[in-house]
Formats: sequence, C-alpha cells, structure tokens
Amino acid sequence: MTTSTRHARTERLLGNDGVKRLKEAHITLCGLGAVGSFAAEALARAGVGHLSIVDFDVISQSNINRQLYALTSTVGMKKTAVAEARIKDINPQCEVTIFDCKVGEETLDAILAPPMDLVVDAIDSLYSKVNLIKDAMDHGIPVISSMGAAGKKDASAVVCGDISETAYCPLARMVRRHLHRRGIYEGVRCIYSREQAQDRHTASPGDTTSEETASGLVLGSISYLTAIFGLHAASEAIRMLLERE
Repeated sequence: MTTSTRHARTERLLGNDGVKRLKEAHITLCGLGAVGSFAAEALARAGVGHLSIVDFDVISQSNINRQLYALTSTVGMKKTAVAEARIKDINPQCEVTIFDCKVGEETLDAILAPPMDLVVDAIDSLYSKVNLIKDAMDHGIPVISSMGAAGKKDASAVVCGDISETAYCPLARMVRRHLHRRGIYEGVRCIYSREQAQDRHTASPGDTTSEETASGLVLGSISYLTAIFGLHAASEAIRMLLERE
C-alpha cells in the first residue's frame, strides 16, 4: 500500500495542503486510557506525522470496558508499547516518541522540550493535569484538555469550548480553580459534558490509577462516551492544525 493510497480519502476531504500540514505536525498526547487511546487512534489514521505519547501505566482487566488498547491479549502490557505498535501498524511513517512516565514536575521539561504544535491532555490526575496545562502555556504550546468523562451517558451533551465556558463538570470546576490561582482564566480548549455526573460507587479491584479511587470512590464509565471525548479531542486538534496560519 502506497502512502498516497493510505491517505487518499483524507486528501479528497482536506486537499493536498491539508494532508501535508498533518504530516508535518507534531502532537504530544498525555494519557493513553479511555480518552487518550481513541484520540491517538484518530490522529494516527488522519496522518499526523509525529506523535509523542506519554503514560506510565499497564493495561488491566478493568480497562477493557472502555480503553482501545485493552484486550484480553494485552492485559499486563505497557500502554505506551501497545500504542506505539498500533500507531505504526496504522501508519509506518508516523514518528513515535515514547515517554513511559508520569506527568509531573520532574518530567514536564523533557515532555515539552521538543518543538511541537499542540498538546492533548487526557490525564486523570487533577494535579498532573493542571501542571501540564500551566507548563504548556508557559512554553506557548496550545492545549486541548479532556475534562470528566466518567459518570456520563449522554453522547449529545459532549461539547468543546474554552476552559472559561465549562459548566456542569466537577473536574472542570477544580481545574479552573487551580488555574485561577496561577493566573490562567482562559485560553485552554476543553472537551467536557453538560450532563450531570451520576453512578458513584465504591472502588473495585483493579481500579487503582484514578484520583477518585485513591479517595475510595470511583465513577462508572461506558465505552462510547469516553471514546467520544477522545474523538472530539482529535477533531479539535486537527481543526487547529488546519486553521493555523
């Protein structure tokens, strides 16, 4: 299969210049779970030429209900390793840079060091999310951030807007509060839901990576809703790349 055949349908839609712009783009994707895995999938299939992927975790059985990389055959494997193999299988010409680590103060300089066009934030942890947004903005890198997808079922309620416009989302409220303390009030594109969160339960075995679990509680989630968040993030990233002067 030639490169032109691989992206022929995309070129029919975006034109040669659009395909070229995506091929030359570098996107850093932080978090390869329920949202990030679907964002990575869409970006790879669209022909983005360089993807930096960031995650420290391994796949568990509890991920199978909603994460693209989670299969019976991949349980126990590193998410970054599974993601890289899948991206390369989709588009062998895509350059993949792996950061097999947590997003934190000690790793952000390395994660954000290479020249890049934008960052997609699909992290669960509040403080890692806020630190990533703040550091990316300090570097002048546009950010698309996923807010809370758990506890939601209504696909029609998922929207995209500036962080200052977010509503009905407890995670977005906490992120806004922490960003306000750092002098940031707008300028972050967010994927969020206007649906009220529901279905809160005590943590179950295997759910050990989310901040909610650390407090003894975890929200339920459904396959299509978290996927929609990830696809929305990819859509927004591609729109921003194509509209850039």
